[in-house]
Amino acid sequence: MTALATAPFPWTDVWGQDAAVQTLRQAAADPASLSHAWLITGPPGSGRSTLAYAFAAALIAEGPDDEATMRQVLARTHPDVTALRTDKVIITIAEARALVERSYFAPSAGRYRVIVVEDADRMVERTSNVLLKALEEPPEKTVWVLCAPSEADLLPTIRSRVRALRLREPDVDDVARLIAARTGADAAVAEQAARHAQRHIGMAQRLATDDDARRRRDETLRAVLGVRGVSTAVEVAGTIIQAATDDAKSLTAERDAAERAALLRTVGIAEGQAVPPALRAQISALEDDQRKRATRSLRDGIDRVLTDLQSLYRDVVMLQFGRGDELINRELRDELDRVAEAWPVERTIIVLDALADTRESLERNVAPLLAVESLLVTVSSGRTP
Repeated sequence: MTALATAPFPWTDVWGQDAAVQTLRQAAADPASLSHAWLITGPPGSGRSTLAYAFAAALIAEGPDDEATMRQVLARTHPDVTALRTDKVIITIAEARALVERSYFAPSAGRYRVIVVEDADRMVERTSNVLLKALEEPPEKTVWVLCAPSEADLLPTIRSRVRALRLREPDVDDVARLIAARTGADAAVAEQAARHAQRHIGMAQRLATDDDARRRRDETLRAVLGVRGVSTAVEVAGTIIQAATDDAKSLTAERDAAERAALLRTVGIAEGQAVPPALRAQISALEDDQRKRATRSLRDGIDRVLTDLQSLYRDVVMLQFGRGDELINRELRDELDRVAEAWPVERTIIVLDALADTRESLERNVAPLLAVESLLVTVSSGRTP
């Protein structure tokens, strides 16, 4: 573990980002070091949102001893922290406008009002433009904290108005030690999970604690390695999409049912009772939000599979260049060796390009099944359809 494990509250849950913590601790303590808007970037699983809320807690609290306020901020219940994390495909203009309106309120209890946008990369251009004025002319006691995978995910006009803070990528061994300490997983399982997750802490924790997740990942990679033509490409693509759909449903079904039940209780409708016409619009709005969330969950699941496949063919390239000591998928070494010997490097690069293109296509609302089928045809043939 790094020295950061003993960092003072509220930074105790921020792991492996000593330099970033030091910068934000100084900014929270010294107004001369504080910018009105920040952009925290880093790969998925690097702890962007954890750091953002620790920063918010330090800003809002009256001092390092005001632990009660900091815990309230970390619990997202303090009136001076406003958070936006979307489960949908994009952040809407209405959501952005609500944030901007909130940003002009003076702090009600703390030193600052803090606006945290966890998924700033999910703003389209029109939505980003809504934020510009608030970022250009912010109220004196309001601080914006945006989170995104990289600076390139935001418009240049947004980037020019924020102070960027890039998080480091932890080493596999460091992530493995963290996962073992958090979950009690066997050291070998934790190392494999950290490696397969490509140092994504959240995904590594899931792989280390979920036997089914590890099994599904292994079966998917082996199935793709076994694709030999159009027919098997179509079959494996269907299997991948079905598995991602089932996973997405399992993640959202319980939450959807709880939200519907809570809404019905709020408006005084008993379970099984017909919904009056005057209230159907509320039910329809909830169902629409849930469908959007399900779409996002499905796309995230497919993107995770594509990320795993990128690691697979990245390993093939490494073997083709004689770097077999740095493989992500060591457990598949024999299969990877066969592909590396059978394919020219150019074909592997074509497949990696197709994987990147497929991930981009899914963000543009291309039908997932067609996109994955096209990808696997390229895998089996070495040519783009």
